[in-house]
Amino acid sequence: MKKLLLSFLAFGSLSAFSQSQPDNTYELGAKINEMTLTNAGTLIAATNDGIVGISAANSQPLFNFTDYGAIKTEEMEFVPLSPYVIVAQGGGKGAMAGLSALTGTKRAIIDHVSGRVIFKTDDLGWKQVYTFDVILPQNKLVISGLQKEGSMAEKNTAKVAVYDLSGGKMDYSFFLNEPGKTTAKYFAVTGKPLLLKSSLIIPTTQGLISKDHSGKTLWENKMKDISWMVSDKTEKEIYAFELVNNGSNTRIHKVGSNGAELWKDDRKVKGTISNFEILDKGLAIVSDQSGGTGGVIGKKNESNIAFMSATNGEDLWEKAPKTKGYVQHFYVMDDGILFGIYEGGINKISFEGETLFKKPLKTGENIQIMAETPQGLIYITNEDANIVDLKTGDQVWDKPLKYKNATAVASTYDAKNSRYLIGADDEIFAVDENTGNVSEFGKVKFDEKEQPDHMELRDNGVYLSSSQNMALYNFDGDEAYHEYYKSPTNSGIMKIASGVVAVASTALAMASAYKAGANKTSFGSSNNLRNYNEYGKEAKRAADMFAGIADASFEIMSQRYKATSATENDQFILTKLDDGAGLVKVNKDTGKVEKEILLKDKKPEYKVDDIGGVLYYQADNNTVYAYDLTR
Repeated sequence: MKKLLLSFLAFGSLSAFSQSQPDNTYELGAKINEMTLTNAGTLIAATNDGIVGISAANSQPLFNFTDYGAIKTEEMEFVPLSPYVIVAQGGGKGAMAGLSALTGTKRAIIDHVSGRVIFKTDDLGWKQVYTFDVILPQNKLVISGLQKEGSMAEKNTAKVAVYDLSGGKMDYSFFLNEPGKTTAKYFAVTGKPLLLKSSLIIPTTQGLISKDHSGKTLWENKMKDISWMVSDKTEKEIYAFELVNNGSNTRIHKVGSNGAELWKDDRKVKGTISNFEILDKGLAIVSDQSGGTGGVIGKKNESNIAFMSATNGEDLWEKAPKTKGYVQHFYVMDDGILFGIYEGGINKISFEGETLFKKPLKTGENIQIMAETPQGLIYITNEDANIVDLKTGDQVWDKPLKYKNATAVASTYDAKNSRYLIGADDEIFAVDENTGNVSEFGKVKFDEKEQPDHMELRDNGVYLSSSQNMALYNFDGDEAYHEYYKSPTNSGIMKIASGVVAVASTALAMASAYKAGANKTSFGSSNNLRNYNEYGKEAKRAADMFAGIADASFEIMSQRYKATSATENDQFILTKLDDGAGLVKVNKDTGKVEKEILLKDKKPEYKVDDIGGVLYYQADNNTVYAYDLTR
């Protein structure tokens, strides 16, 4: 059944389902330096003149922002789970250019769904920007710096302002100290503000300042140099985090709603906090210490897990669990904390500090999946897989499924046949979910030495794919087809550069300090162990959050995340056609090519929007083509 694409084209130059002319052409008028596909489906092209936003639903660009000239990659920040891109310019130069994202004198926020520029510092008189934070889901901007308006003293006094991003109007502003007052103290914002229902808390070099939503001071304290904060559900207890020892360790403070320090002493944690959960029984904390440099993320790191009293900050566990590696998975459950280590190993600790598993579970390296099933916890690593009892840690399967250290592992659950299917090391294994009995389902021999990295159930069988290969097996394990499409260059693997990133991944792409605070938010917790087949949970959570924000662009994003992928029945592969490189659209159920798009370049620059069903292709230095992949 295996065949090269070239056999389809032997009868002529281009077949009836080939497409060389785009559905839309966008002449940008300047050299394109980079293209990014946002989670809203908008293509952002950084050019020598600025940045351009493109949506295939429009024949003309959504926007062409040229006010700041050429924009570097490090001068753009895509705000996770939002329609916003922040453009920063005017900071460091040369080797210090990357600092412009922190110290830029010019800032703009562009809504890349509507194409509106909703905030621009130079239009509003900001001559210097110190901090610039978009707060979601409140949809506010908190900015600090120096503004040109007012008296000479006011122009040189640090100021904070809050803007409503739905309308771009300022809610209120205030100075960090009295303009014109002589003082040796330096006033500046040191971290991310905490926006609460009735107040805003600003961390500064002189302490925390709490303001109501008119800018009136509620309280101040002397807790200096705080980097970030979180509050409990009542917003009466606030935890403030201070990075010390050049950022290698963290101090935790607790503050009341009146600004009083609630702990007698702060608590020092080794490393930087990557996970912080406020629970009924205490505070669950994961911190990461760097043990050196390594090629694999976390490989040289060691994590610490602690459980502290919310009342006084004291350790509730007499002895913290040994991790001997980097905490890759961390889940809060009804009876304790479940965690998995990148280097291998899974354990579960009660809130009282007792080991719930009879002994720590040994696993292979890189736990790709930890998920709940009716039989227990399933884990899949680079080397093995098993289901274990979540209460005791006992193996449900008599022995784990073992395979060679695989470069990729693909899996799915076949509910109709009560089995898990796991593809690794050129084989597909079928594991009975009840007995754990393992049988060989099928052999896989993908060309270019590829391993399947995706597996899914179709109505007519089990589908596997990699960069250049795709195959379908019937439910008895017989191969229905195997199609291979040769890489357009000798480099081998060239994966589709899809801009549609899983929501969870997008949410975790923020700075580690802020990430820890984001684990517990108004739109849900990312520390809940999901069910194995609970695909779309993260997308639904995001869609619900979008729908809760009174803004047209967020509503569009909500509908997008509720939608079924426009290309769910197709695979797109970059391959070699008769007239050059191109993209083929192949039906997953039949293995038949339904569409070809000639791109010609051996190394084309392109993005595929899987949800919207659009291919964006950089045709030349100044031009982008858009192709409708649904037809």
